[in-house]
Amino acid sequence: MQATDTPCVDKVWISIFAADHGIAAAGVSAFPQAVTAEMVKNFVNGGAAISVLAKQHQAALEIVDVGVASSLNGINIIHQKVASATANFLHQAAMSEVQLQLALQAGKDAISRALVNNSQLFIAGEMGIANTTSATAIACCLLDFTAQQMTGAGTGLDSSGIQNKAKIIQQALDKHTDIAHQPLIVLQQLGGFEIAAITAAYINAAQQQLPILVDGFICSVAALIATQLNPEIKPWLIFAHRSHEQGHQYILKYLGVKPLLSLNMRLGEASGAAIAIPILRSACALQVQMATFEQAQVSQQ
Repeated sequence: MQATDTPCVDKVWISIFAADHGIAAAGVSAFPQAVTAEMVKNFVNGGAAISVLAKQHQAALEIVDVGVASSLNGINIIHQKVASATANFLHQAAMSEVQLQLALQAGKDAISRALVNNSQLFIAGEMGIANTTSATAIACCLLDFTAQQMTGAGTGLDSSGIQNKAKIIQQALDKHTDIAHQPLIVLQQLGGFEIAAITAAYINAAQQQLPILVDGFICSVAALIATQLNPEIKPWLIFAHRSHEQGHQYILKYLGVKPLLSLNMRLGEASGAAIAIPILRSACALQVQMATFEQAQVSQQ
């Protein structure tokens, strides 16, 4: 990827895209929508998992508001709010074509900032209450799964909550049967602004030859969309971990990839990818510093 036999992953760029979802009104999450804005503030204040991990690994961390319902004016983040949450895709398209383009542009812009800072690895993360519902609906639509097969607990639903979530997703899928297998239209009809931004970021990063470390379920759905839009980007995607979310295994299997870790994580916000950074750094260190048998004068007979 780096066109050198001395690869290096010292400079890591992490972009967290935050947005709210209209589908949250259907009661598909264990937490209220206000948590999205509260967690963005936690990111900025250094108290979130990704904040701690980015500091530990000396990675650059930025937060991008692409659609948080609450006002975040005055907070030290990137302000690219497309709208105050998507529409409820149970009743209408999640976003307009114009909104989709704005969200995609936010992802492209993040890669521009990463490249200006000479980053060697890009990680995207997400924050948005109900975004596992959106991601699950997208995956079902693109991979021909039922909601029952793909729906998981998200951030902590109990069994009855999961059943209700699956029911809502299936209702939406039944409404949008005409859009199957059309990635951009599926993204517009069922997606979130943050999922769209990550999708565009992945495509742009790969086109700019910037390696990508993919986080968990939500980000893997963005990778699924991105690879369906442009299959040539797939070699630039390194999958960090298999999350505890039920549908993640199906996406990884479809893409034919084996993640670096499997720790039953379900936090999101790029935390799983951040935990995998040391693995890539160790691999680079071994490549650069480890002696061959010949160099070490080790007998081979």
